[in-house]
Amino acid sequence: MNPDPRRARFERLAPTVIDAVRRYLARRTDPATADDVLSETLLICWRRLDEMPEEHLPWAYAVARNCLANAERAHRRRFRLVARISRLDPPPTVVDGPSPPDGDLAGALSRMRPEDAELLRLWAWEDLAPAGIAVVLGITANAASIRLHRARQRLRDELVGKTGPAAGHDRSTEGSRT
Repeated sequence: MNPDPRRARFERLAPTVIDAVRRYLARRTDPATADDVLSETLLICWRRLDEMPEEHLPWAYAVARNCLANAERAHRRRFRLVARISRLDPPPTVVDGPSPPDGDLAGALSRMRPEDAELLRLWAWEDLAPAGIAVVLGITANAASIRLHRARQRLRDELVGKTGPAAGHDRSTEGSRT
């Protein structure tokens, strides 16, 4: 029996948040960063438990998304610092970085705007409806629905190889004056 209701609520919510956020992070970053960001997310969930809505999963995704953005900014700062240090004092050997992901989908997502790619990942990988995506991104459900529709069209265009300003609009020359 747990006499602390706050702790009891957190212990009831934590398993669903942990599993879902772990999957969310595993699809977006390396395992070590995912573990760090998951820990930070749970800490914030604990601190802000009173602000956590009944529909807690999109809220937790938004927290994880912000924590991941902070971790990526810190990673970029470290990378720039290492680059500056390596120019001043180069290492004796150079190690290759990680290889880029393969596949048509990964290529198409990488060519899209990061905002559109993230929106599609939230929809496809996290199985969120536009209302849940809206909570994660801090926009209205209507805006999320419209952006999702447009992002899916852009992804479709990327996958079939359409490019240029006329993508999605086939111009008819019938009846035109030339």
